[in-house]
Amino acid sequence: MNTLAYIGRHTINLCTSYGQYIIFLYNSVQKGLSPPYYWRQILIQLKDVGFYSLPVIGLTAIFTGAVLALQSYTGFSRFSAESALPMLVVLCITRELGPVIAGLMFAGRVGATMAAEIGTMKVTEQIDALTTLSTCSYRYLYWPRIVAGLITLPMLVFIFDIIGVLGGLLVSVAQLDFNAQQYLKMTEQFVQAEDVISGLIKSAFFGLTTALTGCFKGATSSGGSAGVGRATMNAVVLSSITILCLNYILTTIIFSK
Repeated sequence: MNTLAYIGRHTINLCTSYGQYIIFLYNSVQKGLSPPYYWRQILIQLKDVGFYSLPVIGLTAIFTGAVLALQSYTGFSRFSAESALPMLVVLCITRELGPVIAGLMFAGRVGATMAAEIGTMKVTEQIDALTTLSTCSYRYLYWPRIVAGLITLPMLVFIFDIIGVLGGLLVSVAQLDFNAQQYLKMTEQFVQAEDVISGLIKSAFFGLTTALTGCFKGATSSGGSAGVGRATMNAVVLSSITILCLNYILTTIIFSK
């Protein structure tokens, strides 16, 4: 009976958490879409979430493209298929590696930041102070961050795609004796609009999930500084796992044909 009680207790807690998560999303969207609108907060979050994430996204992209080119060349050379290298690099980056790796980096930086900021405000009762001043926390705190995550991650992934392909080009020309003009021509020939668009669609879901999870974990944190630390860790872990699960689901839907 103890085993059944343990399973039942954790099942109920899991269902309760998911229910609270969905209610939090509903309240954020419902109240965020109704006036008053805090445009200044949205612009601030767009800058903090998007612009300040460019360095880490750019560095990750160029090394991802470079390593992908090196490893792919090693495999293709065994079958004398080195000419397929540009196709593999551009398709892997635009379809999978760009959205997933950028999403994971986004979760590590932005998700943790949001959970820590809102968690600190929660345990120090700053959110209660906003309510006392007749300011809706959903409109002022959560909605701007959710909008920023939804908008900025697709932009960052598009930049990731460009820099990642550039990293593969640099390595292919400098180390693998590819012709730069021919490499670019083959890349342009193989990549299609749907490859890029599919990655941007997935990244929009990843950005929404990351921002929503960071805000939710911060808003439900308790227990002082230790609770904020747990909320931050849980936000990053849950966002990363959700991104990987969503990636499989969305890939199955988009490329099912």
